[in-house]
Amino acid sequence: MALEDAGRQVDHAFTREDLKGRSFENTFAGATSFLRRRYTKDLAGVDLAVTGVPFDQAVTNRPGARFGPRAIREASALQPYDPPYGWDGFDPLEEFAVADYGDMAFDYADVASVPAAIEAHAGAILGAGARMLTLGGDHSVTLPLLRAHAATHGPLGVVQFDAHSDLWPSGDGRRIDHGTFLYTAVKEGLVDPARSIQVGIRTVTDDYLGVEFVDARTVHERGAAHVAARVRERLGDGASYLSFDIDCLDPAFAPGTGTPVWGGLASWQAAAILRDLAGINFVGGDVVEVSPPYDPAGITAVAGAHVATELMCLLLWPRRGQGG
Repeated sequence: MALEDAGRQVDHAFTREDLKGRSFENTFAGATSFLRRRYTKDLAGVDLAVTGVPFDQAVTNRPGARFGPRAIREASALQPYDPPYGWDGFDPLEEFAVADYGDMAFDYADVASVPAAIEAHAGAILGAGARMLTLGGDHSVTLPLLRAHAATHGPLGVVQFDAHSDLWPSGDGRRIDHGTFLYTAVKEGLVDPARSIQVGIRTVTDDYLGVEFVDARTVHERGAAHVAARVRERLGDGASYLSFDIDCLDPAFAPGTGTPVWGGLASWQAAAILRDLAGINFVGGDVVEVSPPYDPAGITAVAGAHVATELMCLLLWPRRGQGG
């Protein structure tokens, strides 16, 4: 398929027949799906399912992340023309079946039921044999995602890109709060703190529960290669999960988020670290806290779409050369 075919392509989210292959649909037109992948609930033969969890009722500051999945999908329309930059020719869209599973549905009037609904939604995808990339939503959605992934893979190593540790105590675990997900995950045994690390932190936490952290200052002073090496050493060879809160980036690069903190990572620093993590046994990942109402130029959504594409590459990299 060539660029000159763009004038004959539209609505690939519904009209494309093959789950593989790049898209040359006009970026400004057509139905919106992640990287112009086909929308489908049929996961037979799907290597990676991308799904949205548009929930933001657990925020402590500004809401709006419920619109994140839609904005990330729209911003991703700029990307499926070429293989992802910086991956030495690796082209997951050509080699693997990547599908957009759409957003999950839940009852906003029954917030207490949402975590179990997310866990069931994720469990269905993982049970079909696909890997899963989630677009949030606030960071509370990561806890039920970890429950589903741990049910499949056992206790996980986690690398969390974030301005905040999200290790605030959650009491009996029933609290639905985007600042407590990792605390609860460690306490429930979903996450092995000895195999977990946080990157970009620039707030204070009393107890890290054994989770290592690399603050933003260290990233700036020591560089991406140093940070990536620490992450690799920490995670080891076991099943791992990557969660990327967009507020890990400095507000200059990602203003559209609920709880921005100055002094964060530049987009190029995040990209360099992520690409240096290729080969780690990532079994799942998410991008959260993109809040379009505070993103007037759309640059946060663009950042979120690029991070999601990097996660796609990380999830499929270990299987390159094995695509069906």
